[in-house]
Amino acid sequence: MLPIDEFAQRLSSIPESDFSLENVLTFLRSHPVDPATLSRYTYFCAEHYTRNLIHKTPLFELIAICWDKGQQSPIHNHRDQKCWMTMAYGKLMVHNFKLIQKESSRHFCNLKSSIQFELSPGTPGEVDPEEPIHRVLNLPSFDCRAVSLHIYSRPYDTCEVYDLKTKTYEDMKMVNTSEFGVLKSELKVELVQL
Repeated sequence: MLPIDEFAQRLSSIPESDFSLENVLTFLRSHPVDPATLSRYTYFCAEHYTRNLIHKTPLFELIAICWDKGQQSPIHNHRDQKCWMTMAYGKLMVHNFKLIQKESSRHFCNLKSSIQFELSPGTPGEVDPEEPIHRVLNLPSFDCRAVSLHIYSRPYDTCEVYDLKTKTYEDMKMVNTSEFGVLKSELKVELVQL
């Protein structure tokens, strides 16, 4: 297992020409992160999952997302950027959706539930470029907090968030709870040692 700083350094050494879906996924499979080295980034909040920026370059950003029991993301996209996810601690469910119809003039969208897969240590995943809309869930049945590491290439700061009931979507600004180990949010958080 690698300390998070070494993990980020090795990830940064992958040339841009080799920063492909398969190559980064292979890297994640062979370079698990030691959860004990994430202590500067493991802020948990009872109200909402937290986003904690660890490393950022023009090519990618590395974020630790901390999930309390039962928390989930909204249904969202990644602005056509590549994305990989690996678990440092716990497990999560990823639920993909197919975009059936979208009308930007009235922010209308129609989504259909698609595949679901589990993320656990040793089984990283990627966002499917053909089906990039998804939700991430720390299911209550998992009965454990979780910390996932997300790599976004290239970095981006807004995404589309979808509402299944109203069949609408809107742009949402993404906000980091902490950046490089420094708390940036006013959320009531707890720094947890794993």
